[in-house]
Amino acid sequence: MANLSISVLNVQGDMEHWARGEDEIHLVYPKAYELGDTLVFTSDEVPGFYVIRVDGAMDEAYVYLTQERLAYTIPFERNEYSEADKISYCPGSFSGPAHYITMRRARPEENKNFRNLAKNVMDQHEDVGCYPHAHANAETKGPIAPLFAARNAIDGVLANSCHYPWPFQSWGIDQREDAEITVEFGRPVDLEELRLTTRADFPHDSWWTQGTVSFSDGTSEVVDLGKRAEPQRFPIKRQGITWLKVGQLIKADDPSPFPALTQIEAFGRNSE
Repeated sequence: MANLSISVLNVQGDMEHWARGEDEIHLVYPKAYELGDTLVFTSDEVPGFYVIRVDGAMDEAYVYLTQERLAYTIPFERNEYSEADKISYCPGSFSGPAHYITMRRARPEENKNFRNLAKNVMDQHEDVGCYPHAHANAETKGPIAPLFAARNAIDGVLANSCHYPWPFQSWGIDQREDAEITVEFGRPVDLEELRLTTRADFPHDSWWTQGTVSFSDGTSEVVDLGKRAEPQRFPIKRQGITWLKVGQLIKADDPSPFPALTQIEAFGRNSE
């Protein structure tokens, strides 16, 4: 059995509320969050697969933890403690006078399921030992920069008919020709299909005509992309990979300078 805990810490690091147990626990935090509050999840059995819900208004996250302690900073509008600005989250999340937070070990059958291996609704800007994790060499800057962070490309939200606000967050490339985004799985996985959903707020947006997908095994594949709103599917099969990277993106001959990626989905299973 895994010994688990969930704690709410204030900005000074003092514990406001906590729950402890074995294999499956939940915490109801009975007051509004304050600026700088942090959720801390712990397990004495890592690495391992866990299912965590950071807020009652968000999906559960199926994640692979490689560290015993995971800190999750509560998003607020324009805060100095984290780049997790709430502008890229559902407005109802982390709000109100009560909060429902859960953590459990993933069930054996869940670890064998065919799934989107890239999805992590609780991904954060920094690598905190919680996978999948997305990072990029370029992100669009400015006052609403969190709407264009790499983490948005693996949050499971496919809305792409606009470029702001939520639920139209995406990965923006800051007009960089060499932009690339990486998804780290944290463990070996077997890929069967890749789906890329580009942002489709035309004519504000442009699009890419081609990209290259590279893998941890040293291989790569060129994919042809088009001006489409629906997910673009590629039957790419790889076994035992630990990361993939989408780069060498070729922009269409279009007046708009703003191609963007709404979602990366990597369907397959955990390697046995």
